[in-house]
Amino acid sequence: MQSIVLITGGSRGIGAATALAAANAGYAVAVNYAHNSLAADEVVRQIRQQGGTAITVQADVAEEAQVLAMFDKVDAKLGRITGLVNNAGVVDHACRVAEMSAERMRRMLNTNVLGSMLCAREAVRRMSTRCGGEGGSIVNLSSVAATLGSPGQYVDYAASKGAIDSFTIGLAREVATEGIRVNAVRPGIIDTDIHASGGQPDRARRLAPQVPMQRPGRAEEVAASIVWLLSAQSSYTTGALLDVAGGR
Repeated sequence: MQSIVLITGGSRGIGAATALAAANAGYAVAVNYAHNSLAADEVVRQIRQQGGTAITVQADVAEEAQVLAMFDKVDAKLGRITGLVNNAGVVDHACRVAEMSAERMRRMLNTNVLGSMLCAREAVRRMSTRCGGEGGSIVNLSSVAATLGSPGQYVDYAASKGAIDSFTIGLAREVATEGIRVNAVRPGIIDTDIHASGGQPDRARRLAPQVPMQRPGRAEEVAASIVWLLSAQSSYTTGALLDVAGGR
């Protein structure tokens, strides 16, 4: 039986690279997107062109009703998932905490934390042997920002990723006897368009000298780590926080 993975925020950057890598590894892939249907369609087109199986599923992961509808669609179109990649996330313009609005903070936490928790909940309900499932793997996207704090820039983003670290460890221990492994990948400076959405399109290259390896990472390098954590090759790994950050 083909393994099935749902990748949130799968239409661009690390999510898109992970979708392509997972398809190459033999997974049927559900590519989630919030707004950019054209980008999601292009990822699916590339997967199908290579002989893979993929669908798009629209949902804002911060909205519970949309998360439930997304999982129902994946159930109907592909079947019960065996993998979840919680990649959907937002960042904002560089800003000190004293200048942040409640609206900004709420958006950050709703998408980055609540969204990941809602998706993980639905995945556990399908994967857990306690619920009649056959097990599976969840990979959460954190960030090395969780350890650095991102002062003067994105303290709210860093805090949201710190929450993901704690959630990963706690959930991993909670479901360890139910056939589910839960891990997190913590990327560093990766050259994707998320920096443009935060108003700094050149951020990855500008900060490269701060990285011990002296270069930004590529989305494909993060994707390789995610697919490894999804796979049986990491069968004894759970509750791990894997830094993919060039030594930063």
